[in-house]
Amino acid sequence: MTLAPNAPAETPSAEESPASTAARPAPGRTGRIVGWLLVIVLLVGIALLSMRFIVTSPDLGGTLNPQSPSPSGAKALAELVRDRGVDVEVTDSRAAAASALRPGTTLVLTDPYTLTDNAVNALLERADRVVLLTSSARMLRLLDLGEDAPLEGGRVDAQCDTPEFARVGDIRAERMFIPSAGADGCFRAESGAAAVVRSTEGGRTVTLVEGARLFSNDALAEDGNAALGLALLAQTERVVWYQPSLSDSDISSDQKSLGSLTPEWVTPAILMLLVAGLAAIWWRGRRFGPLVAESLPVTVRASETMQGRARLTAKAADAAHAGDSIRAGTVIRLSARLALGPRASVEEVADAASDRLGVPRTSLYDLLGGPAPQSDHELIDLARRLADLETAVENTVHIERNRP
Repeated sequence: MTLAPNAPAETPSAEESPASTAARPAPGRTGRIVGWLLVIVLLVGIALLSMRFIVTSPDLGGTLNPQSPSPSGAKALAELVRDRGVDVEVTDSRAAAASALRPGTTLVLTDPYTLTDNAVNALLERADRVVLLTSSARMLRLLDLGEDAPLEGGRVDAQCDTPEFARVGDIRAERMFIPSAGADGCFRAESGAAAVVRSTEGGRTVTLVEGARLFSNDALAEDGNAALGLALLAQTERVVWYQPSLSDSDISSDQKSLGSLTPEWVTPAILMLLVAGLAAIWWRGRRFGPLVAESLPVTVRASETMQGRARLTAKAADAAHAGDSIRAGTVIRLSARLALGPRASVEEVADAASDRLGVPRTSLYDLLGGPAPQSDHELIDLARRLADLETAVENTVHIERNRP
């Protein structure tokens, strides 16, 4: 049999093609190793880049840093003082702070925990006016300012003869003190005073107010915090703000470390045990199978837990603890209804509820954060009032949502 002249020539089939019969090589370990190496190089590069930014960026940490715009910083207070025409010089060196002090200058600092007692005295002796924005038991003893007192809730006003505090208004103190015999107390309550003013024999005035929150950027606009900050810092034409830092510390310790007291073989042994533990975790962890759901023999309803805790509280006759629990639940539910978020404070919830209901804020402050009930009668009355408040807020929110 012969082919026609124009008939196409026969070609080998796919089964007959040598190229198609060769199997594709399966990805081996080389590809996986290269992939892991790329991931490791990427992570190392990101770490080096992060370390570069961390090293070169300025240190704005610490409580009440006058250069920090973070919520715990005090840049807002520093700028407010500058707006009053006061020259504010910020330094983290005690030598620079001491050389910058001259008559008519206010020295402002937080607790100088990085300095020894001698260094603190040498620095403060050069200042005519000292303002401590935070303090410790050591500074209370060193400067003979007094001692700590129990903290009472609520607001306090000046109640003293210090003229710069006359127009401050009310503040919500975060720490109370019992002034020493030679010191005066301002912003008093039954337990003590929130501000301590002491004049030394050399004519130096030392004023202490625990202001880690009062003077922070986050809370400066509340109550009379800003006015109190100006009353403390804007009384002279110049302010030297010393920010303590570990690099400026003069504390030296001759005590031996734990590493110097242990034999030399302990550290390698610990590292070897750590490596062995990681290897055991890797060895056994790879053999774990998937999680298996297992039904519990009993099911405890949430209502039973709540009722059990309620019976324990009633048996203990602890009206104060029960009142705090009821208030905490009310604040959480109101913050959700008022769209404030789960971390809203009592003051924020009270302010939002006051705006919605048109009632005085003071009454809501007392209802949500006032003194704890001391008897069952007071507890029942508190629970009823809190329930009425929740109902009123719920009705107001419902009306606003359905309003055309």
